[in-house]
Amino acid sequence: MEWMVSKLLMLGCCAAAFAAQGPLKVFPYSYTQEDLPNGLRLITVPTDYPNIVATYIVVQTGSRNEVEPGHTGFAHLFEHLMFKGTEKFPSAKYDEMLKHIGAASNAFTNDDFTCYYTTFSKEDLPTVLAMEGDRFQNLKYSEPEFKTETLAVLGEYNKNSSSPFSKLGEVLDDTAFDRHTYKHTTMGFLKDIQDMPNQFEYSLKFFDRYYRPEYTTIIVVGDVKPKPTRALVDKYWGDWKHGSYKPEIPVEPPQKAPRTNHVDWPSPTLPIVTIAFKAPAYDDATKEAAALDVLAFLAFSANSDLYQSLVVQEQKADLLSGSSPNNVDPSLFEIIARVKKPGDIEFVRDRILAAIRGFQDKPVDRARLDAVRKRLRYSLALRMDSSDAIAGILARYVALRRTPESMNRLFEQYAQLTPEDVQQAAAKYLVESGRSIVTLTGPDGASGGGQ
Repeated sequence: MEWMVSKLLMLGCCAAAFAAQGPLKVFPYSYTQEDLPNGLRLITVPTDYPNIVATYIVVQTGSRNEVEPGHTGFAHLFEHLMFKGTEKFPSAKYDEMLKHIGAASNAFTNDDFTCYYTTFSKEDLPTVLAMEGDRFQNLKYSEPEFKTETLAVLGEYNKNSSSPFSKLGEVLDDTAFDRHTYKHTTMGFLKDIQDMPNQFEYSLKFFDRYYRPEYTTIIVVGDVKPKPTRALVDKYWGDWKHGSYKPEIPVEPPQKAPRTNHVDWPSPTLPIVTIAFKAPAYDDATKEAAALDVLAFLAFSANSDLYQSLVVQEQKADLLSGSSPNNVDPSLFEIIARVKKPGDIEFVRDRILAAIRGFQDKPVDRARLDAVRKRLRYSLALRMDSSDAIAGILARYVALRRTPESMNRLFEQYAQLTPEDVQQAAAKYLVESGRSIVTLTGPDGASGGGQ
């Protein structure tokens, strides 16, 4: 109860400051941002949550970086291999140390980056930074260990492929992209995963290229102080050598005509339709990315007119959502709907396209736009309820721009949006020539196709 009262008082102070000084930055914490001579970046964020510290280590290497044919899936593979240990901290000792200090640790990979995160008590910060620095600089695994892990990745791919949504996403990426590495998912192409056991020597090259300080940012959030944290990072990470490799990411050519594809699912399932449009790269300096974020919420969230119609009232679908990308390179604005009857696929598809045309034809109501802006801002604020949550949110912005300030800049774009900005973004990007539609049906379904 005391904690809640304290938070309410703090919010009241913030509201008073807002009235007196104008809009506050959406990221409310002070932080230090420092670059080591080797290119490693350290971001330290002291918080008022006592005793607990979270470290998120962001490596700007995801499936986007897999530029060589036949070698997809390696960014995700290293999410696994990084837990194989070093001479100083073999995997068993590493796990035992984490267990001894009561730390929680894991990792994830996506299109643009890989992230390794650990949450622990503040007195164990030296131990964690020492172990993490060691494995990032001295990872060691044998060829048999490598082969075993590649088979585990194949098993993960097969498990994911048992989900119709995973398969649909895989086919959508392959359909929508021709040259860019977003053409394959984070898992990679199946044929490449099957060949991974034969790519031990290539894996060493991949690690040497990308696990370098210039691609890495350490985020330390919690009951910490910047100067002692910097001293620890200098001690355990300062000798890490800068690399020289820069990937040439293939540029996706402009799409000139709509595309369609279909997945015949072998077992009973509700039909699914996904509609995607080529969308711009993440940009916190213009309104376009912010406008598409807002559009996804206005048009396809549970509060949207279309959702209320298709899902609640007519019950033609039991799922409808839209998402705007925040990727390093141009990616996809996606709408997905799960339809209750195969015969309604085309009906649902057409209603989605009609809703898009409605946003292109006239500006959205300003009151609705204001409501979405407030929801985006305060939902983010509510999610920052622990040091671990704060670090996790920061990691995604750091992966894009290597600074927490990008979050503030993006929300400044939200604040400046007009109804006409949203309309212009819909008219510019949600166009037929940049559209891809993929449907999925079970054995008794009909292929929905596209227009």
